[in-house]
Amino acid sequence: MADTRTRYTTVAIVVHWLIAAALIFQVILGWRMGDGPKGPSTFAMVQLHKSIGITILLLSLFRLGWKLTHRSPPAPEGQPKWEKIASQVVHVGFYVIMIGLPLTGWIMVSASRTPIPTLLYGTIPWPHLPLIPELAAGAKQAWREFGDLGHGVLVKTTYLLLALHLGAVAKHQILDKDEVLGHMAPGAKPGWKEPRAWLAAAGLVAVIAAGYLYTPAVKAKPVAPAPIEEPIEPEAPAVVTPVAPTAETPAATETTAPVEESPLKDPVAWTVQKGGVLAFTADWSGSAIEGRFTRWTADILFSPEALDRSKLTVSIDMASAATGDDQRDQSLPSGDFFDTAAHPKATFAATKFRKTGEGKYVADGTLDLRGAKKPLSLPFSLKIDGDTATARGVTSLDRTAFGVGQGEWASTDQIAAKVQVSFSLTAKKK
Repeated sequence: MADTRTRYTTVAIVVHWLIAAALIFQVILGWRMGDGPKGPSTFAMVQLHKSIGITILLLSLFRLGWKLTHRSPPAPEGQPKWEKIASQVVHVGFYVIMIGLPLTGWIMVSASRTPIPTLLYGTIPWPHLPLIPELAAGAKQAWREFGDLGHGVLVKTTYLLLALHLGAVAKHQILDKDEVLGHMAPGAKPGWKEPRAWLAAAGLVAVIAAGYLYTPAVKAKPVAPAPIEEPIEPEAPAVVTPVAPTAETPAATETTAPVEESPLKDPVAWTVQKGGVLAFTADWSGSAIEGRFTRWTADILFSPEALDRSKLTVSIDMASAATGDDQRDQSLPSGDFFDTAAHPKATFAATKFRKTGEGKYVADGTLDLRGAKKPLSLPFSLKIDGDTATARGVTSLDRTAFGVGQGEWASTDQIAAKVQVSFSLTAKKK
């Protein structure tokens, strides 16, 4: 019996147009990701690019399974044999890129030096490919290079296949005037006046425009307060418990003033109250990335009348860094940034204090971060009212001096070398 079907099944048609729109949007998004500085906006586009890629992979596997169990409509009567062969080659090629592009991208992500997790559309966790993340550095790099090369080749193949496919559709619709467009647009008639053909063209333009106009949201969600732990008695007399973040604080303006200290008075032990903050701000391609350390402790022994015997030691849990973006935050403990596996804590210790004005001081000490020890001065303002003290301050440091940022992140053309660190707190006499 002759095959009288004139179109694909409804399921096949819907999946076809979804994949087509997603694939074209991906092409535009890929072009934009490769242009300009790699800032937070680009980072957000990469996350969406990964999400759409996995969606294309799943839809393509489903479409392939559907195709194997449901016959396609026959080719137009009288179509030359070479056109039939070319059509089959192009269709096979599309399955190769629709499955191969996401797979090679998945390999690149799984073999990345920086273990950035994949959350589909910022919500659904998607795993790395098995075994690749656990490989040695050399083997992992080889897989990444393979994925990168394969991805690049398949992208260029996509351009060729899209051109051939769109050209073939136009030829069948306008020159051959057969029913090929009707296979995927039920009811379509041959000829350039067919409304469904113009609707498809308008959809193509709309998807391309959406790819160029899409602006990802890069505003970080609020950093959740850290749980308050019980104070731990240290060797020094005072403890700052882990605190929840508040607003960033301005820097103290340094001026010169005489220092009056009395050897008859001893420094006072202080305990920081709930509501303080230890924050940092980095510049990423012109965008400010604000973060907080949600777990830290401090030993404070301080008195304006005994600066020569005052001491401060702050211990920071580097794995507690939070910027409000889960995927970015999970990359910060990696070897490319804080390397918390080898250096879980950062410590600032100050034993020298200077008075620079009324209620203004500078703590001179050493910051031990990622295994590098460098001198650091911390200007701060202080107000003492009875048994309560409020302090706030800000300083800056060069992240590259501590090795924060390895590989592609060592360059300062994306993430600036200067990082601002600030604090604000209220303390009680112990």
